[in-house]
Amino acid sequence: MYQVPNMLFALPEMFMLGMACVILLVVAFTGTRKTDWVYGLSQLTLVMTAIIIYCSLGEGGLTFSDTYVKDSLSDVLKLSICAVNVMVLLYSTAYLKARQLMQGEFYVLAIFATLGMLIMVSANHFLTLYLGLELLSLCLYAMVAMHRDSAVATEAAMKYFILGAIASGMLLYGMSIIYGITGSLALGDVAAAIAASSGDETILSFGLVFLIIGIGFKFGAVPFHMWLPDVYHGAPTAMTLFIAAAPKIAAFAMLIRLLVDGLIDLHSYWQDMLIMLAVLSMVIGNIVAIAQSNLKRMLAYSTISHVGFLLLGVLTGTQEGFAASMFYTLIYALMTLGTFGIILLLSRQGYEADNIEDFKGLSDKQPWFALMMMILMFSMAGIPPLAGFYAKLAVIKAVVDVELLTIALVAVVTSVIGAFYYLRVIKVMYFDKPVVEHNVAASSLVQVMLSANVLMVLGLGIFPGVLMKICSIVFA
Repeated sequence: MYQVPNMLFALPEMFMLGMACVILLVVAFTGTRKTDWVYGLSQLTLVMTAIIIYCSLGEGGLTFSDTYVKDSLSDVLKLSICAVNVMVLLYSTAYLKARQLMQGEFYVLAIFATLGMLIMVSANHFLTLYLGLELLSLCLYAMVAMHRDSAVATEAAMKYFILGAIASGMLLYGMSIIYGITGSLALGDVAAAIAASSGDETILSFGLVFLIIGIGFKFGAVPFHMWLPDVYHGAPTAMTLFIAAAPKIAAFAMLIRLLVDGLIDLHSYWQDMLIMLAVLSMVIGNIVAIAQSNLKRMLAYSTISHVGFLLLGVLTGTQEGFAASMFYTLIYALMTLGTFGIILLLSRQGYEADNIEDFKGLSDKQPWFALMMMILMFSMAGIPPLAGFYAKLAVIKAVVDVELLTIALVAVVTSVIGAFYYLRVIKVMYFDKPVVEHNVAASSLVQVMLSANVLMVLGLGIFPGVLMKICSIVFA
């Protein structure tokens, strides 16, 4: 019997879709004359969406024929995505204006990409998940290619699009195999069918391989990482920041929805696959990052290594592990925001500030932002008492609890290796002579918010209990 769907569960997405269409119309009718209006509408959309989500906390359930789920996981991740993207747009404004890239299309793509992320977070059905993923991906491809005069950006966009299309095909193929065996695309029905042993686990594991390939690409895990350094380097820094932060939260949601909500009874199969991805990502990411002179490429390989750590908690198959991975994902997004925010802060017209040598002597001219960058580098390296340390400690503890001691040892060793290239940035800032002028053109608001962003990394390292408790309640 047909049931009327509960529209209130999807009110944030419906509001965002409506506002995205309004912003699109404003762009169509005003062109480049009213970009400040478009920016203001975009920020208003994100803030109002977050308020709608916050006001509906506590309620939950399935709707739209069980294709959409509202639960504590979706609430926390959606709030995080909206908050992160508000900061991304704020940090990017001065950079985009200086390069004549502050176009309405950027904000339209940003809002539609955010809508895709929200859909991914609440997906309870293969098709809903795929719809959100493709909406996000298509917006990101266009964002990377927005700087039409840059051959590097165009090349990065082509690589991203082609490899992304292949990965999406792999993901869709895996979904079709699982559908063929279980007879359903709904994650709950798939889980029930697998639990009842109504499917051939050999064929199911074959479909699982294709799902993991798609997930691995979206995360940038080795060996599906080849697009990530080129896209981070080639895209304008504002677009790199957008790609690097919130989409990782959405990818984490996709990982949980697919592997935990739908395929938890195949844990013994996907655990081995994730172990391989995690170990390769931690080892290759940290080692190759040492050889990089471009800061954005170094951060790309750093991201690959962080993805390895993030996967550690999920592969344990325990609630503590899932909570640790969620904590790691949110802390990673916060650290990425701060790091790329400082690169944007120091950039100006004709100068990108994206090479490590560009930070030489930063402490002489900008001691406060040199301190902020040092905090972020220490946090990414996992130095106490910063949030990055507690995040790594939490996932390693989850791995030790399930007696995967060798994997935990690899994580510790690669973390020590990774500290080298983070400390190199600090050394350059504090012990080398400046080679360029370090001028800050950003507004006071951006400087204050960026400082608060970095100090939050310090605060969550000293007092991690609040956020960790939220993550634990989500998976309780």
